[in-house]
Amino acid sequence: MAGFVRDILATLSYEPRPELPHAAGADLSRLDERLAGFVQGGARTRDTISIRPGDCSVWDGNPRDIPGLSAENCRSLIESIAQEDGNRIPVLVRINPPGADRPYELLVGSRRRFAVDWLNHNGRPEIRLNALIVDLSDEEAFRLADIENRERQDITELDRARSYQNAVDRFYGGVQSRMAEALNLSNSQLSRLLALAQMPDEVVNAFSTRDELRVRHSEVLTPLLRKPDQRERVLAAAKAIGAEQERLAASGERLIPTPTVLMQLKEAGLAGGSRTAREWPILSRGEKVGRVRPGRDGLTVELTVSEETDLDDLLIRLRATIQEKRDLAMGTAIADESA
Repeated sequence: MAGFVRDILATLSYEPRPELPHAAGADLSRLDERLAGFVQGGARTRDTISIRPGDCSVWDGNPRDIPGLSAENCRSLIESIAQEDGNRIPVLVRINPPGADRPYELLVGSRRRFAVDWLNHNGRPEIRLNALIVDLSDEEAFRLADIENRERQDITELDRARSYQNAVDRFYGGVQSRMAEALNLSNSQLSRLLALAQMPDEVVNAFSTRDELRVRHSEVLTPLLRKPDQRERVLAAAKAIGAEQERLAASGERLIPTPTVLMQLKEAGLAGGSRTAREWPILSRGEKVGRVRPGRDGLTVELTVSEETDLDDLLIRLRATIQEKRDLAMGTAIADESA
């Protein structure tokens, strides 16, 4: 069994495979296909077991956000396992050391474990979790989980990046080049992911969902977060945007879209630069309807008001923006004069 899994580690490509037409099995990762083939090929050995989901703890080296799993986002998998009376594709577990609370540790297959556990608590207590016992080091388990998760759309770039940040110290002695070689990544690719992992929580919360924050966004924001004065302005803007996102979500309104969030954060960071860079958008219902910028004797306001514009909301946002940016613009002007 160990040889089979290490063969997977040696032969499975890390590159995303081409999109396949929708068909039975088209949503399987290549790791899934190999595991399914192993069992269907009659290789039921002492390493193949049926366990209860509660028999295994979940290894903390997997990047999947376990609390984020739900019946809604696992619905198709739950229905498939219910129809087949079990998971056709086995999960991978290893034996916990003596004295552990549970006999097994889950390495790969968090969604399958969740689905079986949900079914056990919702009318199908007889279904068991089919598993393969493997003997892998933590580093090998990390690489195997990474192979699977690269093809999963429900793993966010941020979750993957933060798992890499933890892994570079935990498994590779803090040497980024060693990790890049082990994962078949270029140093630049890994560096970009690790930069995303460093995004402050304030910035993460400014986006409508964690999935919206991508590597390409961190490439814009990271340079602004390196200088203390720019970082302070970016974080202040991020907190304000995050609070507005919460308000919009609570009232059922459309959240501020990602391009607008990125623009606001970038403009906040650049506000201490040239005068032409110091301008701030005015948002109404998440859409940009104008801007405020420093003028000769104060602030200059430009608005674009259409028939669809909510005037009451616009006036509230305009007042808040002017109050917030007036002090910032005045402070910057004083700094310019004293420089």
